[in-house]
Amino acid sequence: MIGIVDYEAGNISSVSNALTTIGSEFVVSADPSVLLRCAGVILPGVGAAPGAMAALKRRGLIEFLSHSTQPVLGICLGMQLLFQSSEEGSTTCLGVFPGSVKKFDDSKQKVPHMGWNEVHCTGNTMLMNGTREKEYYYFAHSYFAEPDAVTVATSSQNTLFAAVVARDNYFGVQFHPEKSGDAGLAILHNFDILCKSFRQ
Repeated sequence: MIGIVDYEAGNISSVSNALTTIGSEFVVSADPSVLLRCAGVILPGVGAAPGAMAALKRRGLIEFLSHSTQPVLGICLGMQLLFQSSEEGSTTCLGVFPGSVKKFDDSKQKVPHMGWNEVHCTGNTMLMNGTREKEYYYFAHSYFAEPDAVTVATSSQNTLFAAVVARDNYFGVQFHPEKSGDAGLAILHNFDILCKSFRQ
């Protein structure tokens, strides 16, 4: 079973619907003891980093998410929270991945970046198994992580940015797989398989 972290994130219902569509069992919870019993955890996210981190702290989820031994998938803001910090409100984040999340330069592009954009795979991860090297996914974000050692796929909106990151049991996607049609559902299905195999 996959645990969806409940911390007032705006896309919990759409992630839940997507997991239902692919036949994945899941539970929505803010209780670390419940989430700890799950095969894997999804950290969704729509909103701002300062409020999101404050909500995680109120629920006692910081330590759990920072040191999880099960697979964790961050989506959009959830991916950004896995980094050390965010320029949004000068927020200290979970520190799983190195680096800081930055804001797009609105003199170079439209901010927020919204809509379908091409993602180019540059590395290997089970999360992207069976997906095409270049595929379109749905984005909605004003902040981004620069490509680095944990980046396995990139996208560009006049600025090259990390679209998928992965290291050990932590994964993140800047786009919304739950809103990206069959291509996005395939990624969530891969995460479900990854969680089951991780526990074996």
